[in-house]
Amino acid sequence: MKIIILGAGQVGRSVAENLVSEANDITVVDQKQELLNALQDRLDLRTVRGHGAHPDVLLQAGAEDADMILAVTNSDETNMVACQVAYTLFHTPTKIARVRASGFTRFPQLFSQNALPVDVLISPEQLVTEYIMRLIENPGALQVLDFANGRVRLVAVKAFYGGPLVGHELHRLYEHMPHVDARVAAIYRKGTAIRPKGNTIIEAEDEVFFIAAKENIRAVMSELRKLEKPFKRLIFAGGGNIGKRLAGSLERDYQIKLIERDKQRAAKIAEDLPRSIVLHGDVADEDLLLEENIENTDVFCAVTDGDEANILSAMLAKKLGARKVMALINRQAYVDMVQSGPIDIAISPQQATIGSLLTHVRRGDVVMVHSLRRGAAEAIEAVAHGDPETSRVVGRTIEEIDLPKGTSIGAIVRGEEVLIAHHDTVIESEDHVILFLVDKHRIPEVEHLFQVGITFL
Repeated sequence: MKIIILGAGQVGRSVAENLVSEANDITVVDQKQELLNALQDRLDLRTVRGHGAHPDVLLQAGAEDADMILAVTNSDETNMVACQVAYTLFHTPTKIARVRASGFTRFPQLFSQNALPVDVLISPEQLVTEYIMRLIENPGALQVLDFANGRVRLVAVKAFYGGPLVGHELHRLYEHMPHVDARVAAIYRKGTAIRPKGNTIIEAEDEVFFIAAKENIRAVMSELRKLEKPFKRLIFAGGGNIGKRLAGSLERDYQIKLIERDKQRAAKIAEDLPRSIVLHGDVADEDLLLEENIENTDVFCAVTDGDEANILSAMLAKKLGARKVMALINRQAYVDMVQSGPIDIAISPQQATIGSLLTHVRRGDVVMVHSLRRGAAEAIEAVAHGDPETSRVVGRTIEEIDLPKGTSIGAIVRGEEVLIAHHDTVIESEDHVILFLVDKHRIPEVEHLFQVGITFL
């Protein structure tokens, strides 16, 4: 697939890194030559210096025969205009734009072939907001990812001493909960993937990924660790787009405090969020945190636009007694550094965003992609089409399907029904199949599995 990426910032770099290894022809456009040089030094791709919305620059980047344009610059207006130019002059089939301002996104009628021809809108702030909300709703989870419109969830949790299943074989999970259907998709032990089998013994500190229907998540988590009490008191550090969205979405069900250092913005947020307590101050001010009873806070979540401020304030909050601390961190090197320290969860905006972009790049009918383990693994929701004559999966049991090494089928969504996958489960046409891939380099093989033969077409 020939793809043009407009913008070599954090999102653009992350997308390029994920796509360049998958036999895609990638060209990155940016106005800063130093960013392009850094990409070319590390990755096998083309770069073009220039303004991404200018027709001559797009032409130089190969827009005449591009399959897709990903407009992810820091300017909403540039991204939207670039999609318009690509559609009008080059008839680019797929146009994806990063649009951050809610003033645009709240009017979906703006984005159509008769207005602004953007096929897919990506809002990293909204995706990160939803990601954090799922973590808050599921205390103890390291990741919570939705499939099939939220009916199925993939949850990552660290197994602790004292969990009923820790020190026992995996098949005991099904004996403990005969009426709860769940599937362990992967286990990571000291960073290495272990294929889960019935006789696999769960050890403390294992990172366990399991798939279950939304209503069964807490029951499965209780087998791996002591269940945490639901969160009530939350402090959000930073009143930007993400902090304000989080407070606005959660203030009806939680006790919210939000810290914002800009006095005027703090006053505006206080007007817009009547149920939240908005504080003007420094997120890393020890006296302020103590005054606001940080020791009784269930979650301190730092979401300012500065990595250093987020890391330092989260570490301080943990030291002062906050039960759980999260920090939004853009630099991948920082994520790796702090994840095993006092910060409970380091949230990478790139990891939260990349899945939405990959969904539209994958071949076959793929409706959801989640990037896992810093891009090394993926979870995919693919739709099975055809019949036993034209499909490699339809009409076959799970054990009959020749899955790539390190790939497992966790669940199947059939209409409104959620089926946790077992060896004798038969896949039917139009089933939504949820797969876990330990090695993302196996993706082409999975895509091939879900492509139908020519007779079906």
